[in-house]
Amino acid sequence: MTTKIRNVVVAAAAATIAGAAQAQQADVASQPVRNVVLVHGAFADGSGWRGVYDELTARGYRVSIVQNPLTSLADDVAATRRVLARQDGPAILVGHSWGGSVITEAGTDPKVAGLVYVSALSPDAGETTAQQYEGFSGPPEFVIETQADGYGFIDLEKFKIGFAADASDADAAFLRDSQVPINMSAFATKLENAAWRTKPSWAVIATEDKAFDGRMLRKMAERIGAAVTDVRASHAVFMTQPKVVADVIDQAAQIAGRAVN
Repeated sequence: MTTKIRNVVVAAAAATIAGAAQAQQADVASQPVRNVVLVHGAFADGSGWRGVYDELTARGYRVSIVQNPLTSLADDVAATRRVLARQDGPAILVGHSWGGSVITEAGTDPKVAGLVYVSALSPDAGETTAQQYEGFSGPPEFVIETQADGYGFIDLEKFKIGFAADASDADAAFLRDSQVPINMSAFATKLENAAWRTKPSWAVIATEDKAFDGRMLRKMAERIGAAVTDVRASHAVFMTQPKVVADVIDQAAQIAGRAVN
């Protein structure tokens, strides 16, 4: 085969591959949004989403839950992208608390049709999660104890009032005693992408949240242009108010679905 013919064949093959990729993306975009990916925050794991999972699956959604290792932003983003890769169509990507930073970075995935921030952080590209706290005072009820290895836990005695004040004593105790510590250095990692700049966003703000200054949550939601839903709940709103959270996700899926069809 001459060099000229070989180049023609290679070019034709590349065009075919590119065309197939574009067709696949177009096919994904033409489907209704029936997939939801839930991303938990720091100090917790995916089991707290059970109520939201039950609400959404009963409405016909295919729901997947990410288990973040909480070892770094990159590791949590990678865990989220693995789950997104398993979706059979467009998805709504949902993050609670630290999970908001994760979905902000991972949400540029072409399968993501919209973002839902549940009392969650939403840095911009080039910003760290820690920067979002600047100018705001953290509530005294929320106390993080950083261990010698750099991983943080929520103070045991203040866990319920700081994280899950509206949960039952039994549920709050289980959350407290099953904490997943986060590598505190993750909060100092700069994001490379901000998916909310190109994807429609929604925000659920827990008005009794003791992990964040409420003004900070509102400022972030305003900056990203999110449609805001207020709910009287603690920081554990993802667990204690599953119907409200599911309703917002449902609304996001319906609106995003109309946008891509």
